[in-house]
Amino acid sequence: MTEELSLGLELMFVGMGIVFLFLAMLVVAINVMSALVQRFFPEAPVPSNPILSTSLDKSVVAAITAAIHQHRNRHK
Repeated sequence: MTEELSLGLELMFVGMGIVFLFLAMLVVAINVMSALVQRFFPEAPVPSNPILSTSLDKSVVAAITAAIHQHRNRHK
């Protein structure tokens, strides 16, 4: 009984060690890939507010405002 228990504990620790090593290697690989992507494919600068940077037609703004007002009045 004692031999079986020690064999079971040994197998458990070996399995947990293998899983721990795999997860540690996975974290390292993800960090390396992230650094490579950031280095070779930097993000393009994003405009501060894309809606304000484009010119909207006043009739479109009026239609959107009317639709929002109507929606709010229906769902009170």
